[in-house]
Amino acid sequence: MLPIEAYRAKLLPLRAQAEVRNAWLRERLDTVLPEIMAREGFDMWIVAAREYNEDPVIMTLLPEPSMAARRRTILVFHRQPDGSVERLSIDRYGFGEFYARAWEPEKEGQLEYLARIVRERNPEHIGLNISSEFAFGDGLTHSEYERIAAALGGDLMRRVWGAERLCIGWLERRIEPELVVYPGIIELGHVLINEAFSSRVIQPGITTTEDVVWWFRQQMHDLGLKAWFQPTVEIQANGQRYDSEAPRKLILPGDLLHCDVGFYDLGLATDHQQHAYILKPGETDAPEGLKAALRDGNRLQDILMSEMQIGKTGNEVLKSALEQAKAEGIQAQIYSHPLGYHGHAAGPTIGLWDQQDGVPGQGDYPLFDSTAYSIELNAKKAVSEWGGQEVRIALEEDALLVDGQMRWLHGRQEHFHLI
Repeated sequence: MLPIEAYRAKLLPLRAQAEVRNAWLRERLDTVLPEIMAREGFDMWIVAAREYNEDPVIMTLLPEPSMAARRRTILVFHRQPDGSVERLSIDRYGFGEFYARAWEPEKEGQLEYLARIVRERNPEHIGLNISSEFAFGDGLTHSEYERIAAALGGDLMRRVWGAERLCIGWLERRIEPELVVYPGIIELGHVLINEAFSSRVIQPGITTTEDVVWWFRQQMHDLGLKAWFQPTVEIQANGQRYDSEAPRKLILPGDLLHCDVGFYDLGLATDHQQHAYILKPGETDAPEGLKAALRDGNRLQDILMSEMQIGKTGNEVLKSALEQAKAEGIQAQIYSHPLGYHGHAAGPTIGLWDQQDGVPGQGDYPLFDSTAYSIELNAKKAVSEWGGQEVRIALEEDALLVDGQMRWLHGRQEHFHLI
């Protein structure tokens, strides 16, 4: 794999990024939105937010170069008898071709206009972004809810449902153009790790884990990629467990390194965890015990992916995968999550590291087709070369569920990076 600089030309300038993302938004509004509204039984969806207090959904509905819901933006989606969706914006500035704008602020208040167009269309089921389980469906603030409720009145408010599943369905569905591009974005994540876990970045005895952490951040910044969390780099070594309370940060020969890195490109997130081994003098490969632990991690990935089937809930997938891992003698933890417009994205939660018996609510949501996931998990194994010390192989790679089948977006780690 070439150094990261060799891939710089793949990254689009801002204007071209905006054009790509707007083309995707047009297709999504024309195809995904009508389907999800029909699937979830909504005749109307109202998405409202104020500037700098945007909910998790509204910015994915606004075209580039929108950066905020200026003043107050209200979007109204009304499903037509032919299945298409009328799209209206109630705001002072408009969004061009994406939304029809008919509100005249000089003649009518914003919420009065909202109430009028809702009454005129007389929907049976109205969605508002309120949810007790998923943050993605709970973006309507309390004061905005009160304003909308007062404007619509009792009869219309009796038709309101929480739009939780509508929000999740909109966010999690990947369209074909996104599926084509996503592997290349994931490839950039692999390239970044390959460069970091090399002698071009790491000098054993000099480089610290924090040096590598900030190398990741600086590289992402310089490339125009946005980190969605602070990267981490950690050491396991003979005598230093993964849960050490005072871990050494100076990288030395014989260390097993672990990284966790993720960024956004074209609005889509990556999430990766991989390992590197620092060769001791005379070594040409990692100890066999470490390689056996990595094989357990890869097998656990296979087990989980085989259980991720359309219609199964996150909790059902977790339970069956852990049962199979136990039957094969793998000491496993699974904490996988959807991936997309957010890093920890909308969709079914498949375990949390501290909830291996299932996640009520968020784990009860089912898997749908054309969705992306971060396959995040770990396997622990005693390593004889380290005196029987337990090693944790924590892996995270990104995958798609398409046409009922799970597949990697850009492969996975099956061999240690060697430095």
